[in-house]
Amino acid sequence: MLLFFKKKPITGYPRSFAKRLTWRIMLRMIIIMIIPVFLLFWLTYFIVLAGVLGISERILKGEKEEVRRITSDLYMAAVNTGAFIEEDLDNPDRMYVLMNRMLKLNPYMRSCGIYFIEGYYPQKGRLFAPYARRRDSIIMESQNACDQGNDYVKAEWFKEAIASKEGYWAKPFLDNDSAQSPLVSYLMPIRDSQQRTVAVMGVDLSLEWLNEKIQPMETSYWEDSKEWIPDLQIYYYMTDSTGTLLVHPDMKRLVRKNIQPYITKGSEYKIGYLTVNDSRKDDMELDGIDVLVCSQGVKYTDWTISIVVPKLYINIFGYTTAGIAIASILIGLLVVYFFGRKSVKKSSEPLTLLAASADEVAKGNFNTQLPAIDSHDEIHRLRDSFENMQQSLVKYTNELRSTTAQKASMESELKIAHDIQMSMLPKTFPPYPERHDIDIYGTLKAAKGVGGDLFDFFIRDEKLFFCIGDVSGKGVPASLFMAVTRSLFRNISSHVADPAAIVSTLNNAMAEGNDTNMFVTVFVGVLDLTTGLLRYCNGGHDAPLLVGRDVGELPCDANLPIGVISDFKFTSQEASIDSHTTIFLFTDGLNEAEDSHHAQFGDMRIWNIANRLLSEKRHQPQSLIEEMTEEVQRFVGDAEQSDDLTMLAIQYKKK
Repeated sequence: MLLFFKKKPITGYPRSFAKRLTWRIMLRMIIIMIIPVFLLFWLTYFIVLAGVLGISERILKGEKEEVRRITSDLYMAAVNTGAFIEEDLDNPDRMYVLMNRMLKLNPYMRSCGIYFIEGYYPQKGRLFAPYARRRDSIIMESQNACDQGNDYVKAEWFKEAIASKEGYWAKPFLDNDSAQSPLVSYLMPIRDSQQRTVAVMGVDLSLEWLNEKIQPMETSYWEDSKEWIPDLQIYYYMTDSTGTLLVHPDMKRLVRKNIQPYITKGSEYKIGYLTVNDSRKDDMELDGIDVLVCSQGVKYTDWTISIVVPKLYINIFGYTTAGIAIASILIGLLVVYFFGRKSVKKSSEPLTLLAASADEVAKGNFNTQLPAIDSHDEIHRLRDSFENMQQSLVKYTNELRSTTAQKASMESELKIAHDIQMSMLPKTFPPYPERHDIDIYGTLKAAKGVGGDLFDFFIRDEKLFFCIGDVSGKGVPASLFMAVTRSLFRNISSHVADPAAIVSTLNNAMAEGNDTNMFVTVFVGVLDLTTGLLRYCNGGHDAPLLVGRDVGELPCDANLPIGVISDFKFTSQEASIDSHTTIFLFTDGLNEAEDSHHAQFGDMRIWNIANRLLSEKRHQPQSLIEEMTEEVQRFVGDAEQSDDLTMLAIQYKKK
């Protein structure tokens, strides 16, 4: 067996394909077979368990009926005799006759007696208790049970029976004879003509006799044998409501032991630990044995009879089945290893040749000759695939060279387009260093090589004309739309001072011939540098923030973006700008910037940053935009920029 697992030195890779394939087949066989073995084991187990339960229930039902019949016979004997006793209460000597007759007519009865209340028959003395007993199948002459000094009126059983309204099976007890025989009695009150309870009649059932009658094996075998193993035997036990043993193969336990603390409580059928006696131990210690217990109640009593089946019988079937299946798996694995590996190794030799050819192809030798394969199977198809791959690689390499050259040219053109686009926007800051009444700063970061955002500003007639816009879409089409919009803004605002007129003219120009249905959101403002009056028109753009005494949003009418509908009536609005107030304009690339979990930067963060900078008196345009840029980059992290990001800040500083 050591040779079976010995590692053999091989060249090339540390493990051959044949060995790996063989082990994979064996592993799959193990996995595939384990599940059926597992299911077969448990299926067998539960089938046997169900069968044992069914058989045990039927057997137990018969024994239960036998016990019920015996107790019912004793009950009927007591009831019938009780009627005669109540009729003959005026004749005390008649009681002996009735006891003897009842004992003769009922072979199941071990003894019987009538226990009268104190002084009921003055002529008989203080206590009178006619009593008859059977010993070794011989009925002894009846006698007064009080002759042996039995002061029964002080006993708890007598007091309970006198107080009882009807007959009942009393708690089991040990007789006062020398053998200490275990008994259980049916006690019934005897009443006189005035319905006063004057005596208690008891009929006794020998638990030793009952045990020998219903046990599946002779109890003498349990007492005499030194080799009987409890966990290999099937037997009965019976308890009363308190758990006291009435029937058990070890008769020394009858009445003396209570089994209730040692058996698992639960359903009628249960598998648990049942305490039994191991006769091989002199100190009579209790051993826990894993068994199946099936229990049923005995009708008209509070007794429960149970049959005990060692769980070992059930396990043997399951373990035997699993052992046979495992042995079959091991044999199958040996067959696969010794015979399958040889076959797989022979079939894998062409793969080794193909691997060598593939190494040459990987080095760039696309014209390497592939080995000839005579078989018409998957390996031959693999060889044909290698040949097709060679041809495809040659074609792909040529196309890749051409595509790489085209891509380099396109990237160069996009770089030029980006530079042209950026050159159209203001890039010198501060733009008016000679003026002290205005401070401006702006940035634009395209999501792609070229973008669709724009901003622009210029001063004419002591008025600052400015705008910010966002073209729908991205890339080259958006950049072209942006360039046209920016140029039109410059041309129109050079002659027109009303923001609504500027936006309306832009809208009509962009809507004409707009077959691509593109549009631009814009905000156009005209700030009078002498008075601080801001006149503005919003075309579907985000409202700017005013950062001065506090942070607030500039009220904007809900107008359409430009390029959607021609001749749309845009509204113009006005606001007075206080000194040192910053007008912060931005595109949705700021508030809709997303992190890797698609959470957005949001307007609330913009407001919080503006409030913090205002409290720190750092709300100048450049500080405001640089802080916003750092915060949005920190929020986005490694996520790809999803939209163009454009910001423009204008601070009016005239005192």
